[in-house]
Amino acid sequence: MSEKQRTLAKEISLTGKGLHTGIDVTITFKPAPANHGYKFRRTDLPGKPLIDALAENVTDASRGTTLTQNNASVATIEHALAALNGMRVDNALIELNGPEAPIMGGAAWKFTEAIKTAGFVEQKDVRNYFIVKQKIAFSDEENGVDLMIYPDDHLSINVLIDYNSRILGNQYAILDSLDDFEKEICKSRTFVFFHELESLYNKGMIRGGDLDNAVVILEKEVEKSEIDRIARLFNRPGINKHTAGILNNTELRYPNEPARHKLLDLMGDLALVGRPIKGKVVATRPGHYANTRLAKLIRQEIKKANLKKEIPVYDPTLPPVYTIEDIKKRLPHRHPFLLVDKIIFLDETCVVGIKNVTFDEPFFQGHFPDEPVMPGVILVEALAQSGGLLVLSNVNEPEKYSTYFLKIDKLKFKHKVVPGDTIILRMELVEPLRRGIVTMFGQAFVGDHLVVEGEMTAQVIKNK
Repeated sequence: MSEKQRTLAKEISLTGKGLHTGIDVTITFKPAPANHGYKFRRTDLPGKPLIDALAENVTDASRGTTLTQNNASVATIEHALAALNGMRVDNALIELNGPEAPIMGGAAWKFTEAIKTAGFVEQKDVRNYFIVKQKIAFSDEENGVDLMIYPDDHLSINVLIDYNSRILGNQYAILDSLDDFEKEICKSRTFVFFHELESLYNKGMIRGGDLDNAVVILEKEVEKSEIDRIARLFNRPGINKHTAGILNNTELRYPNEPARHKLLDLMGDLALVGRPIKGKVVATRPGHYANTRLAKLIRQEIKKANLKKEIPVYDPTLPPVYTIEDIKKRLPHRHPFLLVDKIIFLDETCVVGIKNVTFDEPFFQGHFPDEPVMPGVILVEALAQSGGLLVLSNVNEPEKYSTYFLKIDKLKFKHKVVPGDTIILRMELVEPLRRGIVTMFGQAFVGDHLVVEGEMTAQVIKNK
């Protein structure tokens, strides 16, 4: 039988300090309808803006995960999302009356207990899994980071951490099934090295830290006076251990608690995929940046799968959005290299263009004289020009900018294009324009046939 989605049976609230802001904040988990997913609401801001818990909304992943949407942000949301993910809650509205989720002991335990107390309601709609069909990977060779997800019939996670620390050593943590989340993972607390504390504090971070919501690791012996100074900084007298090891403000709940916490963080960040996952995750030295990058890659696969189900409809009797003259005002290309005849659809994230292929195209003279076939690189260029029109539609004075493609990935040719064909060119944003870089997924169709598809990354540069 198909699994059904579920939400909370009632709302429930918790109050605590934000780890970095130190601000008292109340978080309330509320039931939500089927297919709602996870959304945050900032109840303290005018209009109570909503923020979708999706990877494309990640704006910071340095010492926690921050989401931004509708001119509002929520920070340090990974532990709350891990609890929802681990307890198989598909739909929830999470309200906050401040900018950051409360740290609640540095783990997901209190969130998990609250969610259990609220209880669960099964919904009518079937749970919509992302089923991994092929390996998806994010790597950062410089820092030794590798995150990969492989096909499997359920979610499992393997994590390896190595901080070149003689105290921590190499640690390994495994979650074979979500059934084990509550017992094996949710109580694992965040950890920090002693030598990082003052620097983080001076940067305006960990203002809600009190040495009770983190495991503090002392790499080497320090003077008792240094221990006392840091303890006063966090208003936590009574710490006397100054030999290397774990400060005596706490005891480890598991021998590999830091590795288990990294697995916890990964579960929270992967909740930003927007769907439960069936796949095996293998992570070496994961962190919020790498976790959310993997989540973004999975989101891209979901978007591309959705796009493949839809073939744009071309009605030549309708007036175009851009005529050829409009296109010439926005693109520098001219005959014989202007390869988009008109634009029939355009919004903030998607463009659909038309290219009419005639026998007198110059490339058919040599490709091939006895069997004319449109070159694949020309097809890609036509998509690229359509994508350029999409990107430039989102900037002021587009005629002053040019779009240069940096990378083409996962390109596949499916069907040949010949004289007399009308090509429908569609490009859609996979990631929004940020710092002049944009990623798009493109497809070209002739009738009901997909002729080419691929992912393209471009840079928008102002002309000199």
